[in-house]
Amino acid sequence: MASSTTTSAFPLVVAVDDSSAMRVFFEQAVAGLGVDLRTFPSAAAAAACLDTHQPALLFLDIIMPAKDGLTYLQELRLTSLHEKTQTIVVSSKDYAQDRASAKDLGVLEFVAKPITSRQLAELISRYTGARAIDESTRA
Repeated sequence: MASSTTTSAFPLVVAVDDSSAMRVFFEQAVAGLGVDLRTFPSAAAAAACLDTHQPALLFLDIIMPAKDGLTYLQELRLTSLHEKTQTIVVSSKDYAQDRASAKDLGVLEFVAKPITSRQLAELISRYTGARAIDESTRA
């Protein structure tokens, strides 16, 4: 498991998806799970966070305006901070070529949309060790 450079007591999980509905879905899926979730609508929007933080887990959509998720991951892999960042692709674009490219980039899982909140929470728990928390303990 990669270590996060965030100061939160919870593992940092970053989701980059241009769909506002998917970003809300991520937020709802992790409610009650001990993670520090940060969502972004594009690679450009995520850059400030990812330039200085290594998330315990990174979720990327493929189809996004300006820069697709696999191109962005290819760029991230060239940096020492993200050469081994645990990454999962969650995308409605499910082609063999994309799966092969994702595998070549070290993606842990390639999940075709739609995904359930339970599946998402299970993926986060599996790769970060995050567990359900008592909401009263959240800072």
